[in-house]
Amino acid sequence: MSKESRKKSSKRSVGRSSERPIKRSAAASRSDATAARAGTTKAGGSVAASKPAAKRVKPPAAPRRAAESEPASAVVIREGATAPDFTLPRDGGDTVRLADYAGRKLVLFFYPRANTPGCTREAIDFSRLAKDFATSGTTVLGVSADTVKAQDGFRDKHQLAVPLLSDAQHQMLEAYGAWGEKSLYGRKFLGIIRSTVLIGSDGRVAKIWRNVKVDGHAEAVLAAARTL
Repeated sequence: MSKESRKKSSKRSVGRSSERPIKRSAAASRSDATAARAGTTKAGGSVAASKPAAKRVKPPAAPRRAAESEPASAVVIREGATAPDFTLPRDGGDTVRLADYAGRKLVLFFYPRANTPGCTREAIDFSRLAKDFATSGTTVLGVSADTVKAQDGFRDKHQLAVPLLSDAQHQMLEAYGAWGEKSLYGRKFLGIIRSTVLIGSDGRVAKIWRNVKVDGHAEAVLAAARTL
C-alpha cells in the first residue's frame, strides 16, 4: 500500500472512533427540570411521583362540660330573701301553705327519708322541743319526699309532735335549695340535702343551715328563733 493510501485510511478510522457530545434539546431539559422540582424519579422508563408528607391535624378540643361544682338546683335562696311560697299535703291528709303561718316564725327542717336513723333522731329532737318553739312564737314543719302514707307511719311509730309535709315532686325542696347532688361511698346522686331554714315573722329567710349534723341541731335552731 502506498504512503498516500495509508494516510487516507488513518483519517477515516479516526473520524469513526471520535464522537462528539450530543446536545439535548431545550424541551428535554425543561422536562427534566420540572421533574426534579416535582420530586419525580425515572425508573425503567416510567416516572414515579413521591407523595408529600401527611400534615398532622390537631384534634378539636373537647367541649367544655358544665361546672360540676354547681348545685343541681338552679334556685339558691339566701338569708334576707322572701321565703318561697309552697302548698303541700301533710301527714293526716291536710294541706299546708306558707300563708297559713303569716305573722309567725317558721322552722322548716328538710330530712332525706323517714325512719332512717339520722332523720328519726332529728324529728324526735324537734318534737321534744315543740312546746319550747311554740312558746317563742315559732312553728316547726318537717319536709321530705316521702309519701303521705309514709309520713303517717313515721309519725305514729315515733309519736312525733311536728307536722310532716310530703314533697314527692321536689318543687319545694328545690325552691329552698334542699335538693342537689350528694355522694355516698364514691357514688354521686341527686337527693335531699339535710337542711333547715328559719323564716321570720316578716316572711323573710332569717337563717339557713346546710349539711346539718343532727346532734344538738334542734337546740341551736331554737336558740336562733328566740333571738328574732
